[in-house]
Amino acid sequence: MPSYDDIAASYNELHGSEQAEKALIISQHLQTSETDTILDVGCGSGLGSQYLKGKKTGLEPSKELAKQCPFKTLIGKAEELPFKDKSFDVCVCVSAIHNFDDPEKGLAEIERVTVRDVAIALQKRSTKAKDIEKMINKIFKVVETIDQRNDKIFICNAR
Repeated sequence: MPSYDDIAASYNELHGSEQAEKALIISQHLQTSETDTILDVGCGSGLGSQYLKGKKTGLEPSKELAKQCPFKTLIGKAEELPFKDKSFDVCVCVSAIHNFDDPEKGLAEIERVTVRDVAIALQKRSTKAKDIEKMINKIFKVVETIDQRNDKIFICNAR
């Protein structure tokens, strides 16, 4: 499988409409304002949070995808978020969690830096999906689960 750096130039063409669909669903379930701070973990080119209002920051391991992101994006891994506790009002992670080296540690980090709401889109076809869903339910208070075509979208409250 090619790395995301290798497919970065065609990422939006390959995944844009699917990511936009998930982003729209998330924006309909998370109410954000221009004053909210939003972290997009595994942000890629920024498609997953495109409809959310607020000041966005991204975290992305692929340097080539991060270059395409329209908002400030740091290179890094979800398991080691370089932010203080409760730094963001909202956090989204759209179809990235199955790529984490340690999904449970990444989810714990997301919870650590989030004050209010979290949205996680989990690819249903991932071999790790059932285990990750259990982790999401353990770490967050799941408010709603939306069954989207290829993903399950979890709308959660940080604890």
